[in-house]
Parts: sequence; structure tokens; C-alpha cells
Amino acid sequence: MTTAAERLSATTLLRFATAGSVDDGKSTLVGRLLHDSKSVLTDQLEAVATASLSRGQDTPDLALLTDGLRAEREQGITIDVAYRYFATARRRFILADTPGHVQYTRNMVTGASTAELAVVLVDARNGVVEQTRRHAAVAALLRVPHVVLAVNKMDLVDYAEPVFAKIAEEFTTYARELGVPEVVAIPISALAGDNVVDPSANMDWYGGPTVLEHLETVPSSHDLTDCHARLPVQYVIRPQTAEHPDYRGYAGQIAAGVLRVGEPVTVLPSGRTSKIAGIDLLGRAVDIAWAPQSVTVLLADDIDVSRGDLIVPSGDAPATTQDVEATVCHVADRPLTVGQRVLLKHTTRTVKAIVREIPSRLTLDDLSRHPEPGQLVANDIGQVRVRTAEPLALDAYADSRRTGSFLLIDPADGTTLAAGMAGDSFASTAEAALPAEDEGEWDF
Repeated sequence: MTTAAERLSATTLLRFATAGSVDDGKSTLVGRLLHDSKSVLTDQLEAVATASLSRGQDTPDLALLTDGLRAEREQGITIDVAYRYFATARRRFILADTPGHVQYTRNMVTGASTAELAVVLVDARNGVVEQTRRHAAVAALLRVPHVVLAVNKMDLVDYAEPVFAKIAEEFTTYARELGVPEVVAIPISALAGDNVVDPSANMDWYGGPTVLEHLETVPSSHDLTDCHARLPVQYVIRPQTAEHPDYRGYAGQIAAGVLRVGEPVTVLPSGRTSKIAGIDLLGRAVDIAWAPQSVTVLLADDIDVSRGDLIVPSGDAPATTQDVEATVCHVADRPLTVGQRVLLKHTTRTVKAIVREIPSRLTLDDLSRHPEPGQLVANDIGQVRVRTAEPLALDAYADSRRTGSFLLIDPADGTTLAAGMAGDSFASTAEAALPAEDEGEWDF
């Protein structure tokens, strides 16, 4: 019998995102991948050909396969994250084509937040520019485990190896300073198809993989079987049928790790303990389940468990806290300010919170920190300290991208304000004290 880890290691799904400066060819690369891997339907190609002709182009513009919004087609730029699903004989893919404009940095954060690999494009004529460093920094902050540097438009520099080598060395050095664990550099021409799906006949000096070959063979890390086991409770199931009069199950999607029948578990934030008496998966009982399966867990003891609670192995329970220190990317048009009252959503749990402090704002261009900015505006990335009304069981984002992330939400209209990545928790009674006046029901 195969183990959970063995089954998960055989998965063929890879999530990846593309990023780069404006006009570096991100959408063209994605279009070339879809076209040359025969993942485009005939009617889609016909629609692209028609749109290209209307713009005065003799050949189909493959970038239109991802620039799906009308405004994008009219401007010739990517302004929103375009998700595409395709497959080859070796692997299935979910890709996010993200914008290159500085003002759409928040869109890249959205697209790369679940990615296991980021493809950063560089125009061979321009080399590493400010936006290249910005995207590398975002990938590092989001802890994307694999980065591909695609040096595009090599046909416009006569496929010169020294040009590629210089860009690859500069980017790799910068990425390593950021802590990016792996960088693979590939010289390509997305327009001509060199080294995208098929090896290039124009660059015999390059002996590495094509973009698609690397995507098909890079290890996938979305399984999370080696991470701390976590089950956020989404729903309590009590069918109250004659067949199962005492059935009480706790349903949700396993965020990380593996759960087993008989395992001692702790329910957070209450700290109550029990054992897993059963696991139901798709209507049948199983002895083991793993992320990202959706299951119903039955406990041996009748304890108080509700939506928003977290079921974890008793020997691997995270500490709970009401003081959260995190890095956030501000995604809303309205600013995030010190003293602002927000909702913090972590997995299935949503609690009231107050932004106590914004210690710094990160300048991605040179990784410097601007101290005490007072507020964060759209596309800003900075450190925040938040006090919550109820305890939360957050993992560090470095340990788990699923249970170490959260959202800050405007309680007035439900607008998402910021995406957060939890760091070290801290607690100081004196520092945590909030003004008593005008707090009302937010007094915590």
C-alpha cells in the first residue's frame, strides 16, 4: 500500500506565475506555451487571429490568449491577473499572467501568493531593471520556492551568449541576496518560439531545458505533507438521522500535513484535547487524509468545536496570540492607517482587530525601509502590528504559506484591505494597551 506522501509526490499539478516589466513579453510567452503545447482550441485561435487582423497585424498575436479583458486588448497591456489552465502529457498547470506596471504590484502579489514557481521575464535589450528587482523581491517575500529567469527577445540581440550570461549573473546574484532558494536562467524568444516549448536552433551554446521542459520536471511543493498538520473547521455536521443519531463531524479542507485516525489532537484556540475517532472522505471512512483533501473529522470526546477553530496534532500545536506582527501588501485604493479598526480573516476564522502600529514601509527598489510611514497605500508593502479581539493560532509564513497568511478586511463594506504574511508574534501588556475612549464594542 502506498503512503500519503508517496501518493502526493506523484501529483502532476504545478501552479506558476509570470512577471516582468511592461512589454517584456509575458503574455506572448504564455500564449506561446499554450499554442505550442497544443492547449488552445481552434475557436480560440480563430478569435485571436480575427482580433489581430483588426489591429493591423499579419500574424496572430498570441498575447491575446491571456489579455482577455477588452481594456487590455485596446491598450495592448496586461492590467489584471489572467488565470489559465492547461496540461501536457506529463503535468497539469495553473498559471497566472500578472501585470508588469508598478501600479499593479498588488496584482502580482495576488497571482504569486499560491504559486510554486515564478517566471520572471527580462528583455535582453534592457537587462535587469527596477521592475525586475521589484518582482524578484515580491517572489522572495511570498517565499515562492522556484524562480525561472526567462531572458526574452534574444532574437533582437542576435542570440548573443554574452548578453544572456551577463543578465543571468546579475539577476541570480540579486535573487540570492533576497534569499531566493533556486534560480534557473533560460534564454528565449517568445515571439519566435526559441526555447519555450522546443529547443532553439539559434542558440547551440545553451544546453539547459526549455521553459516547458523545466515546468514539467521541477519538483512540486504544493502537497504540504511535510508541513504541520492543520484542519481549519469550516462546518459542524450533525445529520441527526436514525442511522447515525449521535454523529458529530467537523468538516473542512486540510490546509497542510496529514491526519490519522487515533492521533491525539488539540482544538485551538480553546486548547481542548481529544483523539481522532474517524475520518470521512467523499462518503466513506478512511484511516488517513492529507492536504488539500476536504474531510469530516470525528473526535472521540464530545467537546465544543465550531467554525473557525483549528484542529492540530497535540504534539505540534502553534501558540495562540492576540498580538500579530506581519508583513502585508496593501491592495485597496483606500489607505491603511494606524488605529484603524479592521477584520482579520485567518483560514475560516474572522476576528475584530485594530492596527496598532505600522513600523516601516519596504522600498522594493533597493530593499530599504522607510520608518513609521503612518499609513500604507495601494501597492505598498510594509510591516504592521495588529491587536486582535480573540486569540489566533497563526503559523509563521516561513513555515506554512497556507496557515501563516491572512487578510485584513474593512468591516464597513467587506473590502479586502491587505494580504498579510505572519512573522514573529509579540506581546507587551503596556504597549498593547489601547485608548479607552470611543472604542465601544471594539474595546479589547
